[in-house]
Amino acid sequence: MENNFFIDSKKLSKSALEKKHKLESEPSSRRNHMEYLDDMEIIESDICKNVINHMENYDYSKYTAKDVRNALDSNTCTIENFKALISPAAEPFIEEMAHKAKLETIKHFGNTVYLFTPLYIANYCENYCVYCGFNCYNQIKRMKLDLNQIEHEMQIISQSGMEEILILTGESRSHSDVVYIGEACKLARKYFKMVGLEIYPVNTDEYKYLHECGADYVTVFQETYDDKNYEKLHLFGHKRVWPYRFDSQERALMGGMRGVGFSALLGLSDFRKDALATALHVYYLQRKYPHAEMSLSCPRLRPIINNDKINPLNVGERQLCQIICAYRIFLPFVGITVSSRESAEFRDGIVKIAATKVSAGVSTGIGDHESKYSNNNENTCNEQECGDEQFEINDSRSFESMYSDMSEKGLQPVLNDYVYV
Repeated sequence: MENNFFIDSKKLSKSALEKKHKLESEPSSRRNHMEYLDDMEIIESDICKNVINHMENYDYSKYTAKDVRNALDSNTCTIENFKALISPAAEPFIEEMAHKAKLETIKHFGNTVYLFTPLYIANYCENYCVYCGFNCYNQIKRMKLDLNQIEHEMQIISQSGMEEILILTGESRSHSDVVYIGEACKLARKYFKMVGLEIYPVNTDEYKYLHECGADYVTVFQETYDDKNYEKLHLFGHKRVWPYRFDSQERALMGGMRGVGFSALLGLSDFRKDALATALHVYYLQRKYPHAEMSLSCPRLRPIINNDKINPLNVGERQLCQIICAYRIFLPFVGITVSSRESAEFRDGIVKIAATKVSAGVSTGIGDHESKYSNNNENTCNEQECGDEQFEINDSRSFESMYSDMSEKGLQPVLNDYVYV
């Protein structure tokens, strides 16, 4: 597999360009990606060891059709069964897997599908992740919303009827510190019943603070669980520290968050091994924190500004469907989100089988919800008013269209099912 991830940075200064090239070409110039920085909390946990041990010893080529048949015929799905279901040997069984996954979904979730929307409040970043549109060496329009702008965006989104919001930032403490994110959470609590966060990893006491400000759950993409490939893809910044990122969900739960979300970005590394590690990350934390709500996202790579060649490696829609169905069979109680990275056709199909949550009315840019939520759909942002997007979305349906489409397919769209007392 070949990664065509590096970004054309013609507008960089000579010194910045030299530093970028050095990071890309000289591994010795980079900080050890397995060593914590001074401000990073270290927790005692054996979950990482268990997950990585399974992943490193997973040889999916050894699984046969007989192993897949045994997995499908079993009343419960063991780790070994799951390994069989995500192996190449299971590809001819995808229709059977989809049928079994659908039965599990109906059993635990009925015919409901949850709707939410993301709100990017800043796109400044201090990391060099070579596949991400926000990375610090990508020449894009940067923006950070002030609190008045954040509230305006939230008002527009809430007026559409949406009741759950996911707040996102680029990974920059200097531009988007914890206090700033906390204030955004306080504003979100005025307009939404559910508030999620997808931000840079923080320490337990900071997660506790954000929870007190109104955040309900935290999602962290590990990106890839293959630490060797992770090191090659994350060349600079706090995000480079692989083990600190791995323990983010556990720190969030220790800080009082009600729920946590997990994901690998499928296509960065061997997607079958990343899928195994993602599921086992949930599996082991679920047993350690049985009170917590767990969810999985299933994103694939999408093109970004200054690199339209970024696409998932060897992960077609059929393989993605296989992974999602296997997730549902192995983890029947876990929520599964399929984002607007995927096509409308794929999302419409997978929510009838295994996925339980989809985004709607999506913008991955900064400060442009007024234009995207207006009836005429004209872009009212100029270059000074809006920040560039993190990646290109595929399914651009509005909240109203998504709600209508889900209803017409016999599903029950759910905006919120929590009551605060």
